[in-house]
Amino acid sequence: MAGVLVIAEHRQGRFSDITREAIGAAVALKADVGGPVSVLVVHPEPAEAAAALNLLGVDEIITVAAATAGFDPHFHEEVAARMVEERRPRCVLLGHTADGMVLGPGLAVRLGSGFASDVFALDVRGDEIVATRGGHGGKVDIALAFPGKCLAVLMLRGASFPAPDAPGQAAVIDLPPPETPPVWRHLDYFEPELGGVDIATADFILSIGRGIQDEENVARFAALAERLGATLGCSRPVADSGWLHKAHQVGLTGKVAANCKLYMALGISGAVQHLHGMKHVETIIAVNTDANAPIFNVATYGVCMDLFDFAAALERQFN
Repeated sequence: MAGVLVIAEHRQGRFSDITREAIGAAVALKADVGGPVSVLVVHPEPAEAAAALNLLGVDEIITVAAATAGFDPHFHEEVAARMVEERRPRCVLLGHTADGMVLGPGLAVRLGSGFASDVFALDVRGDEIVATRGGHGGKVDIALAFPGKCLAVLMLRGASFPAPDAPGQAAVIDLPPPETPPVWRHLDYFEPELGGVDIATADFILSIGRGIQDEENVARFAALAERLGATLGCSRPVADSGWLHKAHQVGLTGKVAANCKLYMALGISGAVQHLHGMKHVETIIAVNTDANAPIFNVATYGVCMDLFDFAAALERQFN
């Protein structure tokens, strides 16, 4: 068994970022696992889809015509299982997304493979593929191998793997769809409100917690974030109070700051649910009046002072 199979994901015909990131992860694995990097595309316009994903490092793009642009996990599972049986790859990569969560676990059970979700790092040790994911509410990183398994189905965390952008010369293989009757039909899609922010892709986040005391103070920190070139984030109490849109929330029930390089936590105590979304960030600056706040356990730099005084100093520095 050799090679990597990437299952492409799209919404209403537009490929998600995680698909290109999964291709990047597959290309990086190629030298160690051998075999081709194959991309499986189930799409109503196969030719157009193949062109969009013909990226450097991809060896073949396998297209299967779908009846509609809607995601049908049963149809995708039938197609993916057939591809695995024919090509026998070492691993299957797909996104740790809403669609991936519906497809990935069932596919792994059907194939009797190893399985891991929310994977943010991949490695090969000897003959084994090792997947790293968070565990215990983000307190630890867990490296998983799959002894006795010839195949692993791995769901990748977004913004964790570099995506190639150079064009490739992949072979395009068109296959007929399986004769699988649909078990549901899509009536419509409704795009969620994003609140004008994308925490997952931000590289600098200024996050506020209940320490800001009052909703009236949000505007001050929003202006400070803009002045510093940061994305404004928040902890759950701020979002639950309605002071900021839910899209700003960082943590277990919010968004993971997957692409963040600098995280500034102002007035955030550091509950484990919040740490799940940001403890991995390379540089964390925490400001809190409580010297025993859990946020200081993960902070690169800690400041024990009033956050309003800290904000005032930044405002003077970056006026």
